[in-house]
Amino acid sequence: MFTSQPIGFVRSPYTDTGQIPKGLGAKHEADGVLKILPEFEPGLTDIEGFSHLIVIWEFDRAPREELRGKDLLASPPSDNRQHGVFATRSPRRPNPIGLTTVELLAREGIDLHVRGVNMLDGTPILDIKPYLSSIPSEKLRRGWLAEAEARQK
Repeated sequence: MFTSQPIGFVRSPYTDTGQIPKGLGAKHEADGVLKILPEFEPGLTDIEGFSHLIVIWEFDRAPREELRGKDLLASPPSDNRQHGVFATRSPRRPNPIGLTTVELLAREGIDLHVRGVNMLDGTPILDIKPYLSSIPSEKLRRGWLAEAEARQK
């Protein structure tokens, strides 16, 4: 069994999930700070060389009741149809893990100033990885989201 240990916490302008942009065309442009705990500072060595970071975090305020079969379907704000939870970014998941790509603006010691936060203030950070992709954009598919966007036009 895996037990998570936060490496830091998010400072964000969002204190309520209703404040976070959602749905088709939602832009995540809010600035925030990834406040890393002092004991993990050596792990930040050379991070400032990367433009973007993948932040793995915990949905620490999502409902924790045991999931039932119907909970494996989600109705995202960007579509009026249900989709499998693994095809969405719903916070109701078997494991309450979130993933966000942010732009690294600056590092000040243990504080990483970033743009693109979509987490609540105080959210536990589980890990950070530099964003690296060798997949050309023309090979990426957007699945049901592309279909939902086309229906909106």
